[in-house]
Order: sequence, then structure tokens, then C-alpha cells
Amino acid sequence: MVAITHPNATAEMALLYRHIIIKSARLLDKGIIDVEGNESWERLKIHTVLLVRYIGQGTEGLQNIREEIQAENEGGAIPAQVSWLSNPRMIREREQRWEIKASSVVFIVRGKKVAQRLVNKGIIAAGVRYKVEPYTKARPDSLFKLCCRWGHIQSKCSHHRPKCGYCARPPRLGEHRCHMVGCASKQGTVCSHTQVQCPNCKGNYSAFSGKCATRIEAITMALRSRTVQPNGREMRGVTGANRAELGTRAG
Repeated sequence: MVAITHPNATAEMALLYRHIIIKSARLLDKGIIDVEGNESWERLKIHTVLLVRYIGQGTEGLQNIREEIQAENEGGAIPAQVSWLSNPRMIREREQRWEIKASSVVFIVRGKKVAQRLVNKGIIAAGVRYKVEPYTKARPDSLFKLCCRWGHIQSKCSHHRPKCGYCARPPRLGEHRCHMVGCASKQGTVCSHTQVQCPNCKGNYSAFSGKCATRIEAITMALRSRTVQPNGREMRGVTGANRAELGTRAG
């Protein structure tokens, strides 16, 4: 059972009247014996997770890495399933083509302090230490570097072929290279031999150009999404610390 406080109140304020809240809540559910502040869940990600161990036949999938993280790291409880950062089907296809041997996963931990500790120290799974990074959901003005589309989330990408943001052809952004004999340009850079084309609007400029209408639209949408809505006070009242949970602790 969840109780939502007024926007100007916090769960900590409500807990000062714990006995009154519990007495009132028990009128609806006699199994309730305690009340506690709501906890925040933080999303984290790790990279270079070996596919041979966690995906495909003969494995138990990401349930394995979840159990390993919880067993090998103090305070490493994960309250929800671990998931691949990319589309699992695309990961398997790329693995079968021998393009990749590892990928990235996203998982959830309870509380900002636990999340920060894991970011600082890393985690261990099956004896392997991984660097931990905060997971930030893509915004409308985020560019997914595999297909170079704006506002694209990696796990939802359905494009089978990577596209470069400079020439609109494979390989992916960062792997662009000139095939002209004798050209000394470095991988990931554009030279005078490159026929520049935006993969989104097909203009004769890169995906990052200020001339690209798709990029301009993405930035405009991002600015709108960051604007406080008229009902912002109500939304703030149901998030984070402004919620109090009423839990049934009795058996």
C-alpha cells in the first residue's frame, strides 16, 4: 500500500506521525504493522559482459549475472531483472557473425549511496571486476552512435545496418575511414575524399550539422521536455522522497 504526501511535505515529515498513519491504514488493511519512507532505485550499467556466458543456448541468461553480483558484492541487492543495453536479438545476430564477443547490461540497485559506492569501486561477477557507470536514458537530443538517429534508445534500435554520421554508410560512427590509397586521415575523422551525407535528412552535411532539420527538431523537442509543466507541483508530490510506503511486515 502506498500513501502519497502533499507536494509541500516529505515522507520524513509524515513519519513523525507514524502511529496515526498506521492506525488509519489498518482500517483498510489489518495486515499493515509498519510504515517507512520510499526508497529510490538507481540504474547502472556495465560493459564487456561476455556473451558466451550470459546469452544463447546452454546459459541461464542474465539471471546468472544477477545472482553473481548479489553473491559477490556487499550490499549488491538487485530488486529487478538485469537487461541487455542493446536489443538482445541484434546482439545474438552480431555474435553469430563474429562481430562481437561482449556487450553491456543495465541493472538497478536500491538507493543513491549504494549506486555511488558501486560506481566508485566497481562490481565483481563470476570473479571478473567490472567498471560501473550511471545509466542515463536517452533524450530527444541524444544521438545513438550505431544508426546515428536522434532520440534513439539503444535497446529499442531495430536497424540492422550501422550508419556513419558523416557519410550515411557503414560502419558505425567512430569507425569511419577513407579507402583512398595514400590518404593519411585517421579512423573516425573526415577527409577531403569523403562524400558527406546526413543519414537522417540526406543533406550534404553530417548528422551533427546545424543545417540538419532532423537535428533542429530533436533539440527543440528536448528543450520542450525540460520545460516545467503546469502540473509540476502535483508530479513532484508523487516522486522520490515525497512518497511513504505502507508495508505488511507480518507473516
